[in-house]
Amino acid sequence: MDETQDPFVHHPVLRDRIKDPFQSFFRNFKPSDFDARMKEQGASTDWRFTDAQIEASRAAFIGPKAGADLWVFAYGSLMWDPAIRFAEVRRARIHGFSRSFCLKDTFGARGTAEAPGLMAALDTGGQCDGLAFRIAADHVEEESGVLWRRELVGPAYLPLLHEIETAHGPVEALIFAADHSAPVICADIGREDQIRYIATGAGFLGSSLQYLENIVAQFGALGIEDRAVSQLLEDTIAYRAGLAETA
Repeated sequence: MDETQDPFVHHPVLRDRIKDPFQSFFRNFKPSDFDARMKEQGASTDWRFTDAQIEASRAAFIGPKAGADLWVFAYGSLMWDPAIRFAEVRRARIHGFSRSFCLKDTFGARGTAEAPGLMAALDTGGQCDGLAFRIAADHVEEESGVLWRRELVGPAYLPLLHEIETAHGPVEALIFAADHSAPVICADIGREDQIRYIATGAGFLGSSLQYLENIVAQFGALGIEDRAVSQLLEDTIAYRAGLAETA
């Protein structure tokens, strides 16, 4: 695609549904921004990766691909708030991975130690619909830094390359897959806990329920059918209604 063309040419409906990267909290986010919050909570800050570790991971991954465009697969908050400059966005599907609500947040983003939140991770098995963003080669160095500081704050994800499908042909994309060795990944979390965490978890990025609602809203705009995610939202809303009735 010509770099002068509209990034939303394939999906004009997304133009007002994806946040301007320069208005995103994540654009200038640094992992050290968490330190003050952790100290306020009396928690240790040694859980996160250092700036040097994050940059070493990014450089090792991006280095061999220097001079080329970079595709990024989005399945969660990247779908509406990628915080990166992109030259093109496409609806996409990945095989061999599925969206799993297994990332337990107790660090204050969308949940706390007292009321954990829950977000999605890309776990092995099945398939997953989402978006693919293409970062132009000239911007990969800067934009990959934004991604790494956001996604690799601490143990949670593994950056990998994997083929994804789009209506305009397959592409090889960067994915952030669940790291099962990370304490925040709870692959065996039960349905009741999923619903409770999403219904009650909230933090400085908003609530876990808002996160789930945003995923379903993007699905609606793109015509994506994911009954499991839609049912999770319905069940969570019903659970919250029950809490309100007993309050």
